[in-house]
Amino acid sequence: MRSVKVKNYDEMSMEAAMIVFDKIVHSNRLVLGLATGSTPEKMYEYLSDMLNKNKVDLSHVTTVNLDEYVGLSPEDAQSYTHYMRRIFFDKVNIPLENTNVPNGVAEDLEAETKRFDEGIEKLGGVDLQILGIGRNAHIAFNEPGTSFDSNTHVVNLTESTIRDNARFFHSMEDVPTQAISLGLNTIMNAKEILLMASGNNKRQALLDSFHGEVTEDVPGSVLQRHHNVTVLTDIDGFN
Repeated sequence: MRSVKVKNYDEMSMEAAMIVFDKIVHSNRLVLGLATGSTPEKMYEYLSDMLNKNKVDLSHVTTVNLDEYVGLSPEDAQSYTHYMRRIFFDKVNIPLENTNVPNGVAEDLEAETKRFDEGIEKLGGVDLQILGIGRNAHIAFNEPGTSFDSNTHVVNLTESTIRDNARFFHSMEDVPTQAISLGLNTIMNAKEILLMASGNNKRQALLDSFHGEVTEDVPGSVLQRHHNVTVLTDIDGFN
């Protein structure tokens, strides 16, 4: 694990954008794993600006998103498909057919999880996976207790995750209770991982994940077993 200490959220976002930009411009073919939520928002803003100012062709880039809420259509303003289009895809010249987000309204959700894993395998795997981390150390929507051997699956969201995500909805009752998420095994198959963590409310999750016991009670701790992880953080006392 390589740790990069930054001053604040803005510097973390810029550093992450530079890492991703460098990967894009120096690759002939790139499979990029993308995250949603509040943590990567500024990174997408900086990355979009870099790509557009340098007129970078993105036809060689394919994206794979970590997760999607069950029950929200791609047109729903709170869906992660809509989020990705609003915050990144519609701002750059990536072909939409090169973007992949799980289908949260698939008739057969189990079949959708298998389809998604098979799609990643056909692409040759994810080259660079961007991650955030939850206060309970979840990565993607893999809550404490998720098997390290898990592939893409349907998850029941914990009350703490629902509560954390309620700020994006009108009320807590509007937050979906399930999501499709890449599993921990799927994430660990990425060739390189870039994890972003900002704010002292994530401090304990980060310490438990990288300096604690490797246990399924702390989903992020599985990253200790990965050969190429970079952590960008403004959190004091983590290295």
